Amino acid sequence: MDPRGMDESTTDDDNASQTTEDDPQIPAPAPVQSHPAVPPPPPGAQIQASTNQAAPRERPNYRLRHTLRGHTQSVSAVKFSPDGTLLASCAADNVVKIWSPFTGELIRNLSGHTKGLSDISWSSDGTNLASASDDTSIRIWNVETGLTTKHLRGHTSFVFCVNYNTASTLLVSGGCEGDVRMWNIARGKCIKTLNAHLDYVTAVHFNRDASLIVSCSLDGLIRIWNTTTGQCLKTLAEEHDAVCQHVQFSPNSKYILSTAHDSAIRLWDYHTSRCLKTYIGHRNEKFCIAACFSVTGGKWIVSGSEDNKVYIWDLQSREVVQTLDGHSGVVVAVATHPNQNMIASGSIEPDLAIRIWADRGPSS
Repeated sequence: MDPRGMDESTTDDDNASQTTEDDPQIPAPAPVQSHPAVPPPPPGAQIQASTNQAAPRERPNYRLRHTLRGHTQSVSAVKFSPDGTLLASCAADNVVKIWSPFTGELIRNLSGHTKGLSDISWSSDGTNLASASDDTSIRIWNVETGLTTKHLRGHTSFVFCVNYNTASTLLVSGGCEGDVRMWNIARGKCIKTLNAHLDYVTAVHFNRDASLIVSCSLDGLIRIWNTTTGQCLKTLAEEHDAVCQHVQFSPNSKYILSTAHDSAIRLWDYHTSRCLKTYIGHRNEKFCIAACFSVTGGKWIVSGSEDNKVYIWDLQSREVVQTLDGHSGVVVAVATHPNQNMIASGSIEPDLAIRIWADRGPSS
């Protein structure tokens, strides 16, 4: 399908889309109901667009700072540590690498998995890193020593995605058998298995207070789960039967960002099941490509693309405000720095590179 033929007016709710990251509140807990439902937004959360007109924003001006080479097979994920001092990457070469994003120096390798890796996640204090592997296991690493501290087994197929909760007491993972698993970190044990999807689970993410989990799968569905009960609270489907391959909560946990194989990224109000905004311009028809929020300067959406570029959109206007050229392979991995205007991107063969981009401020 040609995504350029999509009618955005049928999928975007411009009257509701003044909501984004300006209100840091999280949804109120769900009331006890006979039929579980995702809790509604708190009273007063909606701000009238007429009173919330933003001043014109400066466009981003990202430029290449470092090119990191060392992985010998396709890069699958890049993630900044919570304090921004380190960058972790993983690839199909079985290795997690820890880098300095400021100097481009390789600090250490984390070796132990016997097959390729698809995802990584930092603990909130930056001391530990979880990795998801095709060897059907998850390893938790002490980043300073480079040693495995926990080895989590239970998935019966490739582990494709993994994420810590904010408190770093729980881990959620998704496997290619369709299961979502929750793990107690201290015990190193699986505490809940959700038979969540009928195909590969390609992304899982906790909301900010870990009361909810969002998952997506190549079965085309996005699902919201109650972390405590394991109940499915809501199921969302991408437009035009598009296959969703990446999903995450927004930083304030009020929205969901999803990417799909129709070359569209969508921002959802999951309380109402409405798509508020659609971001297009990049190419994504085959690979599981990550997208993320950038909130350190302007409010941007950042994504990789199958035309070997990184795309940056204005979150509110949906305009492509910059594209970053430099990779010579499909860009599947992107991450934004927690407190600086910095982006990391990673690509597959033949490029095998990670690139660090920094915003130089207004162009002259």
